[in-house]
Amino acid sequence: MAPDTTSATIYHNPRCSTSRKTLDLLRDNGVEPEIVQYLKTPPSRAEIAAMIEAAGIEVRAAVRKRESLYAELNLADATDDELLDALAEHPILIERPFVVTDKGTRLARPIDTVREICDGSPRRGGCRAAGPRHEWVRRGNP
Repeated sequence: MAPDTTSATIYHNPRCSTSRKTLDLLRDNGVEPEIVQYLKTPPSRAEIAAMIEAAGIEVRAAVRKRESLYAELNLADATDDELLDALAEHPILIERPFVVTDKGTRLARPIDTVREICDGSPRRGGCRAAGPRHEWVRRGNP
């Protein structure tokens, strides 16, 4: 049986080891995801907010606090709206990787959280299509 290659999107930074390991995990489970290199093709503020909400996390959890720009912009006491504005304007601040499937969205930290939205059957199309994909997922580039 051919793997299901249409049901996952990863918001990826190839320079990030966690992002690379997450991509490997997906591929090891028979999933060839759509890859969005979000530093080259940044998601909009609305797309970022939708991913955060779908992942069920706080906005602050989606922010890279160790990035020097976080301190430079004085974001430690920023509101959620201010953080979303900063993420949209400076995508380097987006924690990564986000993985989106028809079963849900996860910030892959730790990496194994992605298994919650995948079948987990190696080489059997680990992430199954379950319905229409969100429009904000379709913005990726190979």
